[in-house]
Amino acid sequence: EVQLVESGGGLVQPGRSLRLSCVASGFTFSSYAMSWVRQAPGKGLEWVSTINSGGGSTSYADSVKGRFTISRDRTNNTVYLQMNSLKPEDTAVYYCAKHTGDSRAGGMDYWGKGTLAFVSS
Repeated sequence: EVQLVESGGGLVQPGRSLRLSCVASGFTFSSYAMSWVRQAPGKGLEWVSTINSGGGSTSYADSVKGRFTISRDRTNNTVYLQMNSLKPEDTAVYYCAKHTGDSRAGGMDYWGKGTLAFVSS
């Protein structure tokens, strides 16, 4: 059974940082691309970032480029999202998602339950 469990969210002041983690199980982690997607209160889903299966290729939404960094660790089946210089508009539930293939070209077929990041002074 595929499982994706996010953690690391919380309340943080603008300008500070958070590091989100997503522990994956139930599939061959190193074979699939992984993404982070977020949903702000009252809004739709917004793609944030993707990392390919090997970790050598990453992509970001314009809204987070230069502030967020996605990475993955195959030794502990975990994908991370380092979020720096946080803004109130980054407040959202952040979901980890598995792709159907080794790159962003494939859709997302499994999602975690999410972790809330709340940016406020």
